[in-house]
Amino acid sequence: MMSISLRFRLAATTMLAALPAAATTAPVMEAEIIVTARSLEETLPQELAAYGSDVETVTDKQIRDGGFRDVSQTLQMLTPGLHIAPRSGPFSYIDVSLQGSRTQDVLWLVDGVRINNRLYNSTTPVDTLPASMVERIEVLKGGQSLFYGTQAAAGAVNVVTRGFSDTPDGQINAGGDSRGGWHVDGYARGAMGPHKLVVYGTKDKADGYRPFSVVQPSATDTRQSYDVQSIGAKYRIDLAEDLRLDLQYQHTDATLDNIQPRVTKRSYNRRDEEIASLRLDYTPTGIAQFFLKGYFHDWDTTYANIQNNPVTGAEVVVYPPGTYWGYQDYGLNGVVKLHPHQGLDYLLGYDFQNFKGRDEVLLIDGKTEQVHAGILQIRTDDDFSKKLKLAAGLRHNISEGSETTVWNVSGRYTISDALYVEGVGGTSFLLPDAEKLFGIDPCCARGNPDLEAEESRSINLSVGGEAPGLAALSWQATFFARDIDNLITDDYSNPAFPDGIYINVDEKVTVRGGEFQLNAQLGDDWRAGASYTITRARDQGSDRQRDRTPKHFGKTSLYYEPADRPLGANLALNWVGKSWQTVSGFGRQSYGDYVILDLGLHLYLDGADRRHRLGLRLENATGKEYATRLGSALIDGSSQRFLYANRGVPRTLHVNYGVSF
Repeated sequence: MMSISLRFRLAATTMLAALPAAATTAPVMEAEIIVTARSLEETLPQELAAYGSDVETVTDKQIRDGGFRDVSQTLQMLTPGLHIAPRSGPFSYIDVSLQGSRTQDVLWLVDGVRINNRLYNSTTPVDTLPASMVERIEVLKGGQSLFYGTQAAAGAVNVVTRGFSDTPDGQINAGGDSRGGWHVDGYARGAMGPHKLVVYGTKDKADGYRPFSVVQPSATDTRQSYDVQSIGAKYRIDLAEDLRLDLQYQHTDATLDNIQPRVTKRSYNRRDEEIASLRLDYTPTGIAQFFLKGYFHDWDTTYANIQNNPVTGAEVVVYPPGTYWGYQDYGLNGVVKLHPHQGLDYLLGYDFQNFKGRDEVLLIDGKTEQVHAGILQIRTDDDFSKKLKLAAGLRHNISEGSETTVWNVSGRYTISDALYVEGVGGTSFLLPDAEKLFGIDPCCARGNPDLEAEESRSINLSVGGEAPGLAALSWQATFFARDIDNLITDDYSNPAFPDGIYINVDEKVTVRGGEFQLNAQLGDDWRAGASYTITRARDQGSDRQRDRTPKHFGKTSLYYEPADRPLGANLALNWVGKSWQTVSGFGRQSYGDYVILDLGLHLYLDGADRRHRLGLRLENATGKEYATRLGSALIDGSSQRFLYANRGVPRTLHVNYGVSF
């Protein structure tokens, strides 16, 4: 298949239409992009951007220059409108708010395969995703349930791993940090006739740091460690000029600490994760194109929780090693794109998902859930208008005992080379997770298989462009709003369920807010970007901001990279305003309100050849002590509770050496 070469300006009039880039980090300059992928699935985020969706793209170069270790760190520092608070540094659970959303309102994918934990919607699935294996990360803002289904109510994040290349190349990297952490990673790729192959691997390990502001003497394991290794392979064969078969496989082993600030002797999750997919793409230039994809995601965890008796110090085995929780998620999806006449394109899709999960810690009945969905979208094309792009679609979902139909409309109008308007609006849905459907643990609220999906309505409206006479300065302002109905919560008013049962209620979550982005090319060697987001996220009838959702946050970046010198430097700043959390025994508490500064430097040791690269990153350069979440626990030997905070990563120096071939 022939590559497509696209030359474009990464400025306001195109940065969200063709191949958008992260506003806080993307250069505003001429660039040539070689696109070898023509799959409808792979290009879907760019197509959605062309029709009015706001899409940010973080590249592998930005990840490498920033020296980030995992995906959540990368997004935390670089992505406008997306707030991420890692609970315990790299490779840990995170709190997420995309334009004021809840954590469970964001869908996560790896190479288009959904990886959200359907056992617990509020548990993020990105704690085993190293940054070194990433080709790019695509963040789609606003309701995206039309193509992506459940949990995309506020948006979707697609992590794209190393891509194919027509010419052989590769890279090997190794490094460490001032806290004893180390990593190695590498990839190789190439082609032989119609065959293309990519292989990659990565290993990250660290004893970590003390993640809690206060620790009781009964806790003898006080540092949050991680040990993560991933390997992956992709194979592609061009069966014909316009027919292609892709196979992808990724395996991850990880041991991640799950400690608490008291009584912990050893507590961990040991992961074994498999992601596999097979996709057939037919992409001629004529009347029809399609892709058909089957996928499999297996996520197995063995859990252990061994505690110290706070009085005697004796070992107490709460959950022995090997206690299981995990799930399997497999399915089939496909889209056909038809162009039967000038003016309009038609997309028809089908999505099938089969999910089964089991938990021996918080008991969940291991039942199977299946979802079928049909998709229809109608789009205008260049024959209709070269300046106005419009799209409208429907998705009908059928699961056991319930049906949900969502709709989506979007559009983009290029008023001039210096001004555009765009927007996306519609409805989305969030299926109840396995805990809320099938939970049977006597300690907790009972699952309810009759629950209906949460439904939401959302709108994103943006205006942007280039400042007159300043082609290197671009801007965008966005208003967003979202309402969530059919909220799922636990109820304790039914005497038949004294420990509670999950129900749908009439209460509503409302989100209103705005986002502003600015990018500038400052001469030939410097570029800068900044973003600011303000949100008001509240439960119905409440005047309080929702827990763990900051009202204000902003990000700034500055890059120096002269073309005639073998060095570069960068700065990333993340400001998070005040957040709140209701903590047992202490009521509503405020935290947050911090500024984190990362500094980076890279030097090519072989000058213009740029094969040998030395990179430095000073994480949290000012040594700021800050809280990412709050909690409470019992004081040793007492019935009184103490308040503690999850600490952000302390000042850490990272050093990395890499060689390209």
